[in-house]
Amino acid sequence: MKLSPRDANGYFKKPNPDSAGLLISGEDTMRVAMKRQEVVAALVGPEGEAEMRLTRIPAADLRKDAAALLDAVKAQGFFPGPRVVLVEEATDGLSKTFKAALEDWQAGDAQIIVTAGQLTAKSALRKVFEGDGRTYAAALYNDPMGRAEIESELARAGLKELDRDAMGALEELARGLTPGDFRQVLEKIALYKLDDATPLTPQEVELNAPASIEAEIDQIFHVLAEGRTPEIDPVMRRLTAQGVNPVTLLIMGMRHFRTLYALAAAPGGPAQGISRMRPPIFGPRRDRMLRQAQRWSVERLEDALDVLMETDLTLRSAGQKAPAGALVERAFVRLAYLARR
Repeated sequence: MKLSPRDANGYFKKPNPDSAGLLISGEDTMRVAMKRQEVVAALVGPEGEAEMRLTRIPAADLRKDAAALLDAVKAQGFFPGPRVVLVEEATDGLSKTFKAALEDWQAGDAQIIVTAGQLTAKSALRKVFEGDGRTYAAALYNDPMGRAEIESELARAGLKELDRDAMGALEELARGLTPGDFRQVLEKIALYKLDDATPLTPQEVELNAPASIEAEIDQIFHVLAEGRTPEIDPVMRRLTAQGVNPVTLLIMGMRHFRTLYALAAAPGGPAQGISRMRPPIFGPRRDRMLRQAQRWSVERLEDALDVLMETDLTLRSAGQKAPAGALVERAFVRLAYLARR
């Protein structure tokens, strides 16, 4: 039976105890491992491995001894309770092995939990688990964590109290991190909030978020939009040392000032415009962008976009000989002066 991405998250929390098995596949090995861990814990409990109700079989071993799977599925342990046989990193080459084991599977046997890398829709392994009414198959994609997944991870980390903007900040953070890195951030936040009953705030999310090159790049645009001319050179030097391409800065600068233009030109003003932004802007960044949009007039933002467009055309010119970094920095200085007018 095939699980949709939406149904899969619910199933991972509360798997069917009477199922014959589950296949979890996906390109992101960390995400697959997290979901596998969640399912196994739900089935055998925290003491399952200590009570020998969890049997791990590397996929490579099954290629040499296919009968080992059915032997493990049928084996009876010393401790009562549900049992799981876990096979990791399986491939289509083992599809017949799993098919044979499932044909002999009976109620009371161990569940077969299988993990695999990314599998195509025509995968033989997927067909085995999707085509059997007693088994499930879930394909995980590299999409950012949705609200339901974030709430699940929050509960796992012991975080219960947070305001609306904090959830927005977490959603924005999840879009830029892998699931494994995001879980580590949540655990860090949970430790930070230990014995603190006050709701989690966007500022606390930002405080515990990992530093990133994107945050550094954002900083230069805040410097420009706020007219802090003396800070341009040190920030540019830092970004250059980190290998950021000047053209990349120019493209992202256009995006930042187009957003400010959309806010400044919005009916009802920037405050109304920012509430309608898609994707939404959350937390401290929202407040900062709003202040910048209120500071700039529509006319000056049009001038700023003209400066950026002119620089872009110059960089693309076939006869251009001046260093790209110098041209972009000169454009940024002009923008900072515009902000101070």
